[in-house]
Order: sequence, then structure tokens, then C-alpha cells
Amino acid sequence: MGSCIICGTDVGGGRVCDSHQEDVVFDFRGDSPDDLVPSRFYRGVVDGYAEFGVFVDLAPGVTGLLHRSELDRRLDSLDWEPGDEVFVQVKGVRDNGNVDLGWSIRQADREFRGVLVQESDGEHLPDEEPGDDGEGAAETTGDASAEAEESVDAGDDEDADESVDETVEADAGSVEVEPEADAGSDDAAEPESETESAESGDAAPTAAEETPESEAVEAAGDDADADPERVPITTLGDAVGDAVRIEGEVVGVRQTGGPTVFEVSDETGAVDVAAFVEPGVRAHPDVEVGDAVRVDGEVESHRGDVQVESEALVLLDGAAAESVRRRIAEALTDEARPEGLQPLAGDETVAELADGLLDAAEAVRRAVLESRPIVVRHPATADGYVAGAAVERAVLPLIRDEHAKSDAEYHYFTRRPLDEPVYGMDAATNDATRMLQDRDRHDEKLPLFLLVGAGSTTESADGIDLLSVYGVDAVVVDAAVADPETRDAVDTLVSPELADVDGDETLSTGALVASLASAINDEVRADLRHLPAVSYWADAPDRYVDLARDAGHDAERVAELREAVALEAYYQSYQDKRELIADLLFSDGGNLAAHVSEQFREKLETEIETADANVVTEAVDGVEFALLDTDDYTHRYDFPPTPLLLDDLHRRRADGEPFATVGVGTDELYVRTTADVSVRDVAARAAELAPTADIDTAGVREGKIEFLSGERDAVEDAVVAAVAEAF
Repeated sequence: MGSCIICGTDVGGGRVCDSHQEDVVFDFRGDSPDDLVPSRFYRGVVDGYAEFGVFVDLAPGVTGLLHRSELDRRLDSLDWEPGDEVFVQVKGVRDNGNVDLGWSIRQADREFRGVLVQESDGEHLPDEEPGDDGEGAAETTGDASAEAEESVDAGDDEDADESVDETVEADAGSVEVEPEADAGSDDAAEPESETESAESGDAAPTAAEETPESEAVEAAGDDADADPERVPITTLGDAVGDAVRIEGEVVGVRQTGGPTVFEVSDETGAVDVAAFVEPGVRAHPDVEVGDAVRVDGEVESHRGDVQVESEALVLLDGAAAESVRRRIAEALTDEARPEGLQPLAGDETVAELADGLLDAAEAVRRAVLESRPIVVRHPATADGYVAGAAVERAVLPLIRDEHAKSDAEYHYFTRRPLDEPVYGMDAATNDATRMLQDRDRHDEKLPLFLLVGAGSTTESADGIDLLSVYGVDAVVVDAAVADPETRDAVDTLVSPELADVDGDETLSTGALVASLASAINDEVRADLRHLPAVSYWADAPDRYVDLARDAGHDAERVAELREAVALEAYYQSYQDKRELIADLLFSDGGNLAAHVSEQFREKLETEIETADANVVTEAVDGVEFALLDTDDYTHRYDFPPTPLLLDDLHRRRADGEPFATVGVGTDELYVRTTADVSVRDVAARAAELAPTADIDTAGVREGKIEFLSGERDAVEDAVVAAVAEAF
């Protein structure tokens, strides 16, 4: 008969009871997937990657799939390499023998309470021979359990475990506790030996729990002379193996299958603190995000990341908590505001927007220092991607400097492209759902939203309003268009149109945001010099062309980058393609961009040839019109997207005379003109001419108008007439 290696319960022929199945990791030595037990955790070896997940070998001839939907992170952020030893959970075995695997937050032996070997005909401890029936297991269960407990990632001895088991309001060791009188004696006897003294001391933590909080904090202060010196979090990388004390604010809490992990931030950085009670049980349940804490523990390197194994976690209050928060606030004030703005290429228009850009840069830098996630939204266009990539290039190094975890940049920075340059309800609902899930499931702070090239007009009002319901901070930067109403709905709005600045009216959002990025992090300024030129499809200002050339990018190279980004922006438009875009814009030696650019040109020329052959021209009141039926003569669901196709077609046909291009679809159309024509005025006038068509502006930046499909012919005539009047 066998007994459970965790609790000693009689389990017949097994070695772990049902209630502790998930506390143990198994080495599988069977030869058939049918021998695997669902819900158990197994040790495996990474076999390789596929687009949909990771294959993990559990034994020779037994391989399972960890689907990307099971991961707690993005597949491309997983740092596993083929041959790495990993831990996974078996979700189930299909009739065809395929093994479905689940993610395990525990990725080390010590994070489980025990290890067993599973053979085809049974299971045994690693040091037992196969077939051992567990005779005498009762005598060894205690030892095995002790070994399992010692292996858990929560300290190396019982004293450390006891200190972690409690949520401490102050240093329990500094509280003097009178021994309780023996029930059978009038007076408490003095301890008669060192052993008795130790046993009396064992009661101190329990007494400390009963001590009022104010007394505990006071007691901690009385013993301050004996306390270890507090160290800055940024120095922990050089202190692996040392016992340290840190103080800071809890900025995140997540419960793993092993310890509870608190992310603690001070005025210099942030680090994970692991506290253990028992596997999967929340340690220090009264410590929440925003609390000030003191942590004593040992610095360890865990899978390449620095973390602190907590021996004592003290919830600070009163003056001690205020001191921590004051230090952090002072550091934020000093570090968050950039010293000044130096526009790329000395752009005077950008210089006139310095106050707004510095406010935006401060908001981003402050979010990094507060361990607040940053979500960047931008259109899925070349200009939009340049703007988003510029911010990403500036922010990621700051996040790496602030956080000890190697994958922090994936947790604290997200770039989400938009299909259109409008922040509508669909995008806002997606963002609100994600941020609330992250708040409730992972105790993350609500993010800062940075909208570049989107969100600046009233068409985005509903989306912006949804975010404002939850009190999140939003910053909008747009060089093209903006409405005054937006200024009241967001924290910061940067727009040359609203600022009424003099200078270049053709400023692109990519150029404007590249200067913003240099203010966020001046150390990446050299990486950004070519980006403004890349953001222009035509008529790039000479100063930006010269700046790109100085950075080693001639006109041909700039065109290749622009076209390559535009093509990649179209495919999988909802994905940020972080690494691919970074390779194109910052790391490519020439081959990648040239290759993708060639595809861009081939696809565009094919579509332009078809469209050009089917354009209908007409003249109205001295204005030449090129009309294209985009339903019949474009591939609506293939590259290029309709706005980009019409842009190129318009540039090729416009010859300096009054000219307009109109692409008409089922229930939407796009307008391009050589004059400064307001698409809103056109839509309003067309609505008067076709009152039953429900005509409305859908996008100012891209000249998009929507209408009822049954009134298409009337709408086309009304829009042409309205555009001619507007010239």
C-alpha cells in the first residue's frame, strides 16, 4: 500500500492523493500518450515552434501541443528554445493520440511540492526502483514531504517559511511578548533551558499578529538601529545571493500555482517579490496594489530575471508609508518631465507645439515610472506605423531600465493598430475589456492611452467617452486634423490645427511624433532621424529628406521603407508586428525592405492599371473629376486598401488644375481633391441635395463619407456637385 508524499494519506497503489495531484510534477517514462493523466503537471523538453503553438516532448515518441491560446503571454514573447526543459499541464488526450497541453506558471522543481516518476504501470519516487509497492512509505512520508516543502520557492528553512506564512504589520521580532502563564500555575515559570527559550520565542509571531497595528509600527521604529539598510531596487542585479531590504509601493500582484508574486516599485525601479504560503494560496491577502511595503529577503536570479524571495513583508502605515510615497513622488517629478524639446531637423512648426509635446512626453515617462501600462493606438498606414514605432523605440528602453523582468516590455507597452484613423466604439470596447480583465485578473493599473493620428475628431467621441468612464488617462497627438471638442475629453491634445501655429501645413503625424519620441527618450534620437521622411508619400520637406540622408537613407531607401511598412501594415492589420516593423525601420541592412517593397510595387501597379482603365471622367463647373466604382474595379479584400489606391491614383492624375478623385463603393465613398476642401462641408451639402440618403462624414482624415446603399446613384451626383461648389 502507498501513501501520499505530500500529506501521508493512504492512496492504495499510488503515491499522491487526489487533492494533491496538481501539487506534484511528474517525469513521464511511459511509451503511450494514453498513459498520461489529465490535469497532472509533467516535465518536458521543447521540440519546436509552429504558428499556432509549441510542441513539447514528454517522453520519446510522446509529444504534446501547447496551443498559443493556452499561454499567459504572446507566443512570440515566449523565451523557450528547442531543447529547453519546461513544465506543462496535460489538458487531455484525444482519440487519435494527440496530446493537448496547458500552460504552467511553475517552471522549476522547487515550485512544486514533490516530484514523482510515472511509469506505464505505476509511479514512484525518483530514488525508488520501478515496481516498489511503497512498503514502508509511512516512515518516509514525513521526510519526502519535508524535502518537497524545502524545494518550494519560498525560503530554505522553516523559520523563513513561518515568516512568509504571515502578513506582517511590523517586524514581529522587535515586539516583546510576555510568556503566557501556565494554566496549572499562578505564575509563569522562567524558561529552564535554551530549548525552552526558543520554544517561547516561537510564540512571538502569533502574539505579534494580535498586537495592534500602531503598536507594531512603533515597535518596528524602536528597533530601527538594528535594521538592515534599505537598498535601491536598481542595485539588486549586483546583489544576487545577498540578503537585502527594499521599500516601495506594490504596483502589481499575481497569484501563481506556487508563490504569490508582488511587483514592488521604488524611486529607482521595480522588482518581483515572491512570497509563499502553500502552492496556489494567496500570501499576505491584506496587501493590495497601492500599498507601501518593506521587504526583507534574498535576491535570486530566476530564469534570468532578478527577484526577491521574501522572508518578511511588512505593510507600512503612517509616517513610514508616507516617507516611501514621498520619495517616489519626488523622483517622479524629477524624472518624468523632459528638460526640453529639440525638434528633429529644427522643424519650427513642431517647436511651436513644444508645451503640448512636453506634456505628452511627461505623461508617457510618468506612466513608465509608475509601472502603468501604455497602450498606443495608431492607424494601420505607413504614417501611422512610423508614429507608433517611434514611440515604441523610445519607451521600450525606459521600461527595461525600470523593471527587472526580461519580458516587462510586453506587459507594460502595447501598440494596437487601427483599421481606420478613427477611435470608434469597436476599438474602445476592445481596449476597455482588456484593461478591465488585466485589472481584475492581474491587479494591473489602468493604462495610459496614447492615440497618434487617431482620436482627434468628433468621430472618435464615443470611443473616448467610454475610456473616460473609467477615468483612464488619454493623450492624443495628430498633425492632420483635430476638433476643439476633443480637447475637453482627453488629458492632452497636441494639434497644429488647434494651436493655430504658423509653419508647414503638410506636417505629417509621423514627423510630429518622431520629435515627441525624442523628447520621451533623447538617447534614441539618432535612431529616429530617418522616420519623418519615411512618413511622407509625397512632397516631404527638404529638411527631413536631408536629415534622412545624413542618417544614411537616400531617397530610394526611404521609399523602400515606406512601401514595405505600408504593405506589412495591411496584412494582419490588428497585429502590431513589433519585431518585423523594428527590423524594417531600425535593423534592416537593406534586403528585407527591398524585398517587401518590390511586392508592394507589383501589387499596386496591377491594381492601378485595372482602376485607371475603368475611371470615368467628367467636368463639373470647371473641376475635372475622376470617378471609380471601387466595388467593380478593385479587389476590396486584397492589397492595396481603397484609401491608399485612391491616393496614388489621385497623385498620378492631378496635373495642377482643379481636380477631384471620387471612389464610390456600396455604402461609402472617398474624396480626394487638389484644393483645401472640407469633407464635412461636402457631406453636409450632399445631404441637402440627397436628403433621403442618410449621408454623414465617417472619417475626416481619409475623406470618407457613408450613406444608404439604396441611394448610391443619388449620393454620387450629390457629392460631385458639392465638391464642385467647394472649389
